Amino acid sequence: MLILALETSTELGSCALWRDGVVSERICPPGKSHSETLLPLVRELLAEAGLKVSQLDAVAFGVGPGAFTGLRVACGAAQGLAVAANLPLIPVTSLETMVAQAAGERVLALLDARMGEVYSGSYQRGDSGYILRGDIRVSPPDAVPLPSEPGWLACGNAIAAYPALAARLEADGIDVRADIAPTAAVVARLAAPRAARGEGIDAALAVPLYIRDKVAKTVAERLSEGGRA
Repeated sequence: MLILALETSTELGSCALWRDGVVSERICPPGKSHSETLLPLVRELLAEAGLKVSQLDAVAFGVGPGAFTGLRVACGAAQGLAVAANLPLIPVTSLETMVAQAAGERVLALLDARMGEVYSGSYQRGDSGYILRGDIRVSPPDAVPLPSEPGWLACGNAIAAYPALAARLEADGIDVRADIAPTAAVVARLAAPRAARGEGIDAALAVPLYIRDKVAKTVAERLSEGGRA
């Protein structure tokens, strides 16, 4: 099975090729926009593998939540590639890719949502992967719901971004992995069994998972908080 995966929900953009369990990945260079670097890396990745888009079985992408512009880049690129080659799309959430890397039995994924907020989701390992308990939420660091049961692991860049959240986790005795971020290689790994089960969606139906409708503060809000217009 051949699956191309794209992930640009954070500053760490990447693309990856799944080839019957073997994964090759390329990381977007820092300092440049994902919209500028992602597709050239995809072309490089496929060329090195001697493949054309039409030979793929599916295209997977990080659906979100994450940076508004980044989510549009991955979704738009995935749609364009899938439509051109009549391929199914496999959306994978950014929080699930983080949880899969953390590899705990119960994992709380915490992604910096900017604007002083955090995307959070609680996952429990099941027979066929991780299961989301409740909903993915966006909330201030001091209002992120923390699990009451013991044995949880928290992961994601929001831990380092918000010291108050890190302090809450420490006070509750929750172990942390602040170094974990969404990657295309993990998107590909999670998408492979779903593609094999025929769980892809029509490219025309793909939309980013924003969680919140408000994606930027107004000028008045930024000025009131001491920021720039």
